Amino acid sequence: MASSEVVGGGQVPINCKLCKTDRPIQWKCTDCIILMCGYCKDNVHSQFKNALDHKIINKEEIGLHSEELDFTNIKCDDHAGQSSCLYCNTCDVLVCPTCVAKVHKRHDLIEISDEYKLKVERLKKGQSKMQKSNSNMKAKKDELNRLVSAENSKYSKVRQDIVSHEKTVKEQVEKYFKELINKLDQSHETVLTSVKTDLNAISVFTNQTNDKIKQVQDFIDISNASELFKEVKTMEKSTEIQEPQTKPSYKSSPKFVPGNVTQSNIGSLQDDGNLSAEINISLVINDTYQTELERIAFVSPCIDQSIWISSGAYKVLQRVKPEDINLKVISKFDITHNVYGMAVTPSHQLLLSVIGKTRLQQISSSGELMDSIYDLTPFYPKAVHVISDNKLIVAASNNKLKRSAVIIMNKKGDKKTVYEHDEHNQPLFNKPRYITTTSNENIHVVDKISDDWSGKVVILGQEGNIINQYTGHPTINKSEPFIPVDIVTTPSDNVVVIDLDTKILHILNDNGHLISYFNTKDIGIEFPYSLAFNTTGQLYIGCNKAAGSQTKEAKLYVINIAGI
Repeated sequence: MASSEVVGGGQVPINCKLCKTDRPIQWKCTDCIILMCGYCKDNVHSQFKNALDHKIINKEEIGLHSEELDFTNIKCDDHAGQSSCLYCNTCDVLVCPTCVAKVHKRHDLIEISDEYKLKVERLKKGQSKMQKSNSNMKAKKDELNRLVSAENSKYSKVRQDIVSHEKTVKEQVEKYFKELINKLDQSHETVLTSVKTDLNAISVFTNQTNDKIKQVQDFIDISNASELFKEVKTMEKSTEIQEPQTKPSYKSSPKFVPGNVTQSNIGSLQDDGNLSAEINISLVINDTYQTELERIAFVSPCIDQSIWISSGAYKVLQRVKPEDINLKVISKFDITHNVYGMAVTPSHQLLLSVIGKTRLQQISSSGELMDSIYDLTPFYPKAVHVISDNKLIVAASNNKLKRSAVIIMNKKGDKKTVYEHDEHNQPLFNKPRYITTTSNENIHVVDKISDDWSGKVVILGQEGNIINQYTGHPTINKSEPFIPVDIVTTPSDNVVVIDLDTKILHILNDNGHLISYFNTKDIGIEFPYSLAFNTTGQLYIGCNKAAGSQTKEAKLYVINIAGI
């Protein structure tokens, strides 16, 4: 292929100036100022007049070669017909012989070429300083943009906290008012019951007394005196009645004394220190282990310090344990299915999602791949993320049905929640591939959105609604697409995402806003592919083999982290 040069923002091929063919450009004659192929250098240019005296440079030197300048023909500004011969440092001017004789004889004079070199050197230093300043300002701009992102995230969280607390306070106030009304109702009922009891006793007494009064009157009205005297004692005795004893007082219903709602009851905003544009992130390699895998696609640490590693599409699954500088292979499984994801439960059970299976798989006691209780039908599981011994999350899809979902399951294998559509009945995901969660119960899902594996991170809130989407950084992914290939939550509740082509770790907060990034090449990690944290807070980075390599040489790094 011929060489090329930038013209008007694009690139156009440059052909040999002598034969005009598409032979590769290999040489340049600095005297003729022409580019030429190897054939024309030997067979055409060599026939030029004085060709042996011409200076020819290799194509690698083109653009780097400094042309020799002619310092002998610089006309003097003050004396016509004279050429400058020296440079006066004292006066900072070029001088000719006449200048020297008349004015500059005792001045500090040096060769023009020497002064030229000094000036070029000073210009280069100034240029380098400006480039460094530009670089510093670019870094500062990135820091400030990260600061804005972090502050926006903090603002959103604080605002969400206020709204959430408002809801809680309202619920508590409503609950307390209901309790007050219930207490008032109960007190009122007690008072009424007490009074009604006495009222009932009085009513009974009154009725009985009225009957006796009527009987006495009827007795008085009889015309037979003999009968009157015969029964009068009994009748007199019946008029001796006892009034019912009523309570001297009754407990009244309580009155209501309104309380005051103050800031201390609601909450307040407190100063949280100053914003800092400096985010100090440290990743230091603690150990490096060589494997015999083409790729470490998934890493799942166990509580006994052993590690499950899978090569994914290369169909090798191993349980290994670090011993000194080596990884001891405890068990190895050559499986017939591509592994899409895996995780270890708190009860030490390894769960795998494999191609063609609607159930998550597990390893039997005999070392065979078998169905687990976790059935995703009609979906096929991709990523699996264990939240606790009672709950796990699975990303799943069905290409034929053109459906994708994130599903929360309990330890019995029941689907408790399925996140598939938004409030407008639109799909939440295209092809979800990796999952992690943060302590605020946000679910971070890596979603593949195109055939070139570019993707985004979709952040679901507690209600299953999309609260944010991260599609990469405009500077980091200016020329390379954002290709997230694994995601993990740090001990400090941030989220780390591997960007495959750029080799950069994007660090997000719990709401999915970028707060920083780290290039793994800065510490010698060239092909990061998978992430996991062990129980001591160290980060495992599983790698791919080198591009084009035919050997099985994927490495596993153990990283000490700080600042994320």
